Amino acid sequence: MQPVFEFDAVSALSKGQRDYQEDAIITDFARGADVGVVVLADGMGGHAAGDVASKIVVTEVFSELMFQRGETSRFERDVPGTLRAAAMAANACLKGHVQAYPETHGMGATLVAAVVADRHLYWISIGDSPLFLFRAGALIQLNEDHSMAPQIDFMAKSGLLGKEEAEKHPDRNTLTSVLFGEDVPKIDCPDAPVDLQDGDILLVASDGLQFLRNEEIEAALRRNRSSPSADIADDLLQRVMALDDPDLDNVSFSIIKIQDYDKADQARAQSAGRSGIRCVG
Repeated sequence: MQPVFEFDAVSALSKGQRDYQEDAIITDFARGADVGVVVLADGMGGHAAGDVASKIVVTEVFSELMFQRGETSRFERDVPGTLRAAAMAANACLKGHVQAYPETHGMGATLVAAVVADRHLYWISIGDSPLFLFRAGALIQLNEDHSMAPQIDFMAKSGLLGKEEAEKHPDRNTLTSVLFGEDVPKIDCPDAPVDLQDGDILLVASDGLQFLRNEEIEAALRRNRSSPSADIADDLLQRVMALDDPDLDNVSFSIIKIQDYDKADQARAQSAGRSGIRCVG
């Protein structure tokens, strides 16, 4: 049976202005596959801890999803349950690692994982790594932000804080939920999927990409909506690096363009050899 959608997927990584890379990402949208998966983790805990945490989380979650998707019809009956189980398995692995190596106490990672099955998008997220949907020229963040930022922004809208004070608040990036081997306070994993449409673009990212304002990200997607995902990734990377911000965090993201299979011949020709991973620094 012919697949419903054609996917044009590419991933990108940059250290930003950091000395080491604590983001990890795996994307698998193989041509003709029934299910596509992207898993991203943003590590915390410093060198030799944050980078290990993100790799543990991405490896464990991706491996579990790949194992379970082998039987597609069964997998699609409970994708949210599988996502939750995979996240908890990764959390247990973090706990085991810290017990074996006490010097890594405090290590942890955010998680955002998205699964596309048939015309449906499922996801799980823990932390502040955003999942965006670009549709009809507008950028929408689908997942919850598990940091203090939403509360601080609400205080600003209520007049309790000034706009500049809210933007520079020292607790803005403090996480309210994260995988670190202990109880997980908040998990965003809706049971009901988002129905995807021809022309949708998914953007799964670490919070480093949000050194660009959402309006700038939206404009880049709008400019390049007819271009291959690789061109969009190059544009976003160039713009975030052009900020020349000395505090620029690690940046990682995956872009997945979605197109009805019957309309994809021209797009396949344009993107031949372009999918893959972009690395800067």
